[in-house]
Amino acid sequence: MSTVETVSLRSSTRSVYVTFIFLGVAMASFAARIPQIRDELGLTPSQLGLVLLAIAAGSITSLPLAGHMVSRFGSRVMVGTMAVVLGSALAGVAVSFHYGVVPVVIALYVYGFSTGAWDVAMNVQAAVVERRLGRSIMSRFHAGYSVGTVVGALAGAGAVKLGVPVTVHVVVACVLVVAAVVPSVRWFVADESATETESGEKPSTLTAWREPRTLLIGLFVLAFALTEGAGIDWISIALIDDYGTEASTGTLGFALFLAAMTVGRWYGPNLLDRYGRVPVLRGLAVAGLGGLLIFVFGPSAPVAFAGAMLWGLGASLGFPVGMSAAADEPAKAPARVAVVASIGYCAFLGGPPLIGFLGDHFTVSRGLLAVAMLLVLSIALTPALREPTAEST
Repeated sequence: MSTVETVSLRSSTRSVYVTFIFLGVAMASFAARIPQIRDELGLTPSQLGLVLLAIAAGSITSLPLAGHMVSRFGSRVMVGTMAVVLGSALAGVAVSFHYGVVPVVIALYVYGFSTGAWDVAMNVQAAVVERRLGRSIMSRFHAGYSVGTVVGALAGAGAVKLGVPVTVHVVVACVLVVAAVVPSVRWFVADESATETESGEKPSTLTAWREPRTLLIGLFVLAFALTEGAGIDWISIALIDDYGTEASTGTLGFALFLAAMTVGRWYGPNLLDRYGRVPVLRGLAVAGLGGLLIFVFGPSAPVAFAGAMLWGLGASLGFPVGMSAAADEPAKAPARVAVVASIGYCAFLGGPPLIGFLGDHFTVSRGLLAVAMLLVLSIALTPALREPTAEST
C-alpha cells in the first residue's frame, strides 16, 4: 500500500468514527430530554411507550430498502443525506412537542427511518475500511457509537441542570451532528461495486432473504441486540424496583453496563484477530449469559452490579461482528447488511413490550430471563459467523 493510500485510508477510518460517534450523540441528546417531552405532552408510561414505537417502526420500514439504496447511491451519499434527514426530524420533535402528539409521532417515524438507513450505510462503509485495513476493527467503530451516547447523555444532563429549553438543546445538537457528519463523508472510500454473481443475478435484498447463512447471522444479531437493548432499557429499573436501590444508584449500574460494553468493543479486535470470530463470540455469549443470571439471581445490589458489568462485556461484540460477517462478500454486503439489520432491529421493536409484560406479571429481573434463552440460542448460532473460505465464496 502506497503512502498516499495509507493516508487516505486513515482519513476514511477517522470519518467512519465520526459517523458512528455522532449518531450516538444524536440519539442520546434526544433520549436525555424524553422526560421533559413526556411531561409537556402529559403522557402516561404506556402512552409514552407507544409513541416511542414510532422510532422502531420507522427503522423497520427503512431497513429492507436500505440495501438497495446503498447499492444505488453509495454509502457516502446515504450517510450524508440521512444525517440531514435525521437532524431535521429530531429538530422537528423538539419544536412540535409543544403542539401535540401527532406531529411528534410523525417526526419520530422519520427519525427512525433515517436512523435505520444511516446504520446500514455506515456499517457497509465500516466493513470496506475494515477489509482494506486487514484488521478486525468493526467493534471499535461501534465503541465510537457508545462513546457518542455517553457524551450526548452527559451534555443532556448538563442542559437539564442548567435549565436549557428542550428546543434549544436538541436543535443545537442536531446542527452540530449535521455540521460534523456531512463534511466528513467526503473521506469515505469507494464501496466495492455490486457486480453480477456467477449465475448472472445481481445481488438484491430479496435474494439475501433466501440465504440460510444470512438469516442465521440475523438471528444471532437479534439475540445480541435484545441482550444489549434489555440492559440499556431495564438495568436501572430492575436495580431500583427489585433490589431497592436509590435512583442514582440504579443509574450507576446502567453506566457500568455501558462502560463494560464500550471496553469490550474497544479491545475486542485484538481477541478477534488472534482467536477468530467463533471462539471469541461463543465465549462472550457465555459470559453475557453468566452476567445476566448473576444480575437476576444475585443476593444483593453489589453482586448485581458485578453481573451487570459481566453482562455488558458479554454483549459487546455480537452486533458489530454480526455486521462484519454479513459484509464478508463485498458485492453482496449492502443487501446482506440490510437483512441482518432488519432482523436485529426487531429486538428493539419487540423487546421492551415483551420484558415489560413479563415484568408486570413477575418482576423485571425475572422478565430478563427471556434474554437468557436467546443467549443460549446464540451460542449454537456462532458457527454461522465463521469467515468464508476462498472455496465457499
